Amino acid sequence: MNFADFDKRIIQLKSKRNISKTDKRRVEVVSYNPNWKGMYKEELEKIKNILSDIIINIYHIGSTAIPGIKAKPVIDILVEVKDIEAIDQYNHKMEELGYEVMGEYGIPKRRFFRRGGNKRTHHIHIFQVGNEEIERHIKFKEYLIAHPDKAREYSKLKEELANKYTYNVENYTNGKSDFIQEIDRKAKL
Repeated sequence: MNFADFDKRIIQLKSKRNISKTDKRRVEVVSYNPNWKGMYKEELEKIKNILSDIIINIYHIGSTAIPGIKAKPVIDILVEVKDIEAIDQYNHKMEELGYEVMGEYGIPKRRFFRRGGNKRTHHIHIFQVGNEEIERHIKFKEYLIAHPDKAREYSKLKEELANKYTYNVENYTNGKSDFIQEIDRKAKL
């Protein structure tokens, strides 16, 4: 499943839950904040303390991991673990950190946690070692870091979409799909 399909699946699941207008999140894209790296590192230590027995690696992914581009101010963290099924036993510890336990949340063999409600601050995506999503997320980030022109193009696109679809996450996400698929293809080369 590619990133665009992933986002579309999330939106489908949300629409099935009949989210009211007061529950909708505002799509906000802000200028790059150098503090995002520190926020990631701070959270990384908390995650390590909880999942230390099963962690293979932890990565900062998403737009907040790409210096200089605009992003929704949500720190996306990808955790690679030995056994995805073992994660469920740590749900209560994640809740103690303020995370909402989302289970697979539409993506088989993943565990998803989010913090911040409608003012989201963090997403944690957990996959078992060998899952193709791990490499895809890392390659996407690395490609944009290595190609600043494409990173700026992505930044501009996200800003335009956020202005156009301020309260419509589905349209915002759909508007990024073609660009994300293009970068996914290029990153595989």
